[in-house]
Amino acid sequence: MVLFIIFCPIVAAALIIAGLPARKTALAASALTLATTLFLLGSFQQGQRDFQHVTSFTISPEWNLSFTTGLDGLSFVMVLLAAIVTLAAVWFTGKIDKYENAFYACLLLISGGATGAFASIDLFFFYAFHELALIPTFLLIGIWGSGNRVAAAWKITIYLAIGSFILLIGLILLYQSVPVGSRSFDIRELQAAAAMGQISAEAQRHIYLLLLIGFGILVSLFPFHTWAPEAYAAAPAPAAMLHAGVLKKFGLYGLLRLAIPLLPEGARHWTSLLLVLLLGNIIYVGLVTIAQKRLDWMLGYSSVMHMGYIFLGIASASVLGATGAVVLMFAHGLSIALLFAIAGELRKRADTLLFAELGGLGKLMPFAGLAFGLGAFAAIGLPGFANFAGEIMIFFGAFKNGWEMERFHIFQIATVLGLWGVVISAVYMLRAYRKTFMGTLHAGSKEFVDLRRGLRVPVALLVGTLICYGFFPQSFVRMIAPAFRTYLSASKQP
Repeated sequence: MVLFIIFCPIVAAALIIAGLPARKTALAASALTLATTLFLLGSFQQGQRDFQHVTSFTISPEWNLSFTTGLDGLSFVMVLLAAIVTLAAVWFTGKIDKYENAFYACLLLISGGATGAFASIDLFFFYAFHELALIPTFLLIGIWGSGNRVAAAWKITIYLAIGSFILLIGLILLYQSVPVGSRSFDIRELQAAAAMGQISAEAQRHIYLLLLIGFGILVSLFPFHTWAPEAYAAAPAPAAMLHAGVLKKFGLYGLLRLAIPLLPEGARHWTSLLLVLLLGNIIYVGLVTIAQKRLDWMLGYSSVMHMGYIFLGIASASVLGATGAVVLMFAHGLSIALLFAIAGELRKRADTLLFAELGGLGKLMPFAGLAFGLGAFAAIGLPGFANFAGEIMIFFGAFKNGWEMERFHIFQIATVLGLWGVVISAVYMLRAYRKTFMGTLHAGSKEFVDLRRGLRVPVALLVGTLICYGFFPQSFVRMIAPAFRTYLSASKQP
């Protein structure tokens, strides 16, 4: 079933290119993928640390290379996120004026590549599936984007290519750092080698820095963040939904899957650097977000800003903080996908997302206004949404790292400063909502219509999932926490 979840979107993309009806095939494939994922959710054994539903095919015995897939709590949450956002993105796409089949095929390839990366236990395919997902991202922005789409496509291509290259060097060094007899591409065997101390402390420090920079560029870690807002502003709404909501989580997932468990000494050595950079995401990028005058740019910067919270949970190196980071990865993926979807519908009607040319749309588009408001409340971290559950676990997990010190520890200082991000996000989200849906209605907006009934289904899917796991976050915690208990502090379990 895991193989089916990975290859169903990829096979559907190939069939669409071959001539099958684009929208119907894409909807059927994404709905079938989500249904299979939910079926696996029902059979998932909570509390188990090992991978479940493991499938392996030997590729090269000489290199000990196999195509191995499986799911634990961490990877399953990411696969579920990809399935939900893919269905919503395909549903919101609608009619495409040019190369419609290629557009839908690109969306499905992003979904299949992201799912393959999350479900791969083998290091080679973990990297290869992510690269597969990047190529259609560039095409979607460069061909179907808006505004300065060519410049945005080149910028994201250059940034992410450099990040992938640095990441590749780090992964090669990680493979070579293990003694010859223990070398393997299997992540489980690498974790066993690291647990036995076969990776030296000096090697850990060098490799971790490469992985942090490589993954950090892919995640838009400050100061490598400038590609993200421009790319999301130029991208078609479904592409922004999939990349900001799903694919960008690959770097965060990689740090949790590889860097922290395999390179603990390297993670401790570079903790102070990571805390400084993540505060750049939260404080500096947050203030830049307030200054934006366009809705799409504001959402792009807000996505970058919220990555700082997740980095804080990862840096805490505690079960509580890391579990909160995964919950927030899932919640942020849903909320930012919802906000980009509504922004894309507004662009179709108004042909602009300048705050100065919007206003009063809540009178004409009450359902869109309600959906955007719920997405904004979730992004702020309002209690009742899954974002709040993730953020509160991150803050407690990070703050507790310095609890036994006589004076404020660096983690406590970073947590207190990071809390100001909640205030900053409330300012720019509520400001965007007021300027877009409240106030005086512009004369050119009087012909606008609300979201059609068909589009209310993916909105209900995204909002309902956010609220469901906001009220019952423990169902996720029981899945995720066991994946971290083998190598993170047992004294900080949720």
